[in-house]
Amino acid sequence: MKIMLEAEKLEAALPQFNGTNNYFKHILGLSYTDGLKFLAENAECYWLIDAIASHQIKALKNPRLKDFQLWILAVGDSHEFIKPSPGNNAILTCWEDTPVLGVKPPITQQIEFTDFPLPVIKFYLENSVLIAKRGRSPLLPSER
Repeated sequence: MKIMLEAEKLEAALPQFNGTNNYFKHILGLSYTDGLKFLAENAECYWLIDAIASHQIKALKNPRLKDFQLWILAVGDSHEFIKPSPGNNAILTCWEDTPVLGVKPPITQQIEFTDFPLPVIKFYLENSVLIAKRGRSPLLPSER
């Protein structure tokens, strides 16, 4: 049984990913990179890939989300304005572009409980490939 990495160790390990050698196929059709596989294994968050994949039918009906999607998972009050509703521990949102205060994202999923170790993480979905982005680094750091 693999043990989840602590946030500090996870953040220190993520920048090693530059490009990808492999693409992994999700059962619902999207693919993801080495960096995202590492994140899913070490943060025990395959559920997060499942959640994003499960929203693709709705997302792809929106012409502004067909080519590019920005997904943000915010745990607790960690994001400046993307917050889970009361009684939930986190929120997963999908945006057409950079989030703007006062603008409602096209897709939102409240998450009652998560032990995801990072306060905020972003994912880009381009051409059916999901890539993780942490903090201000280019991607993981440049899998895009």
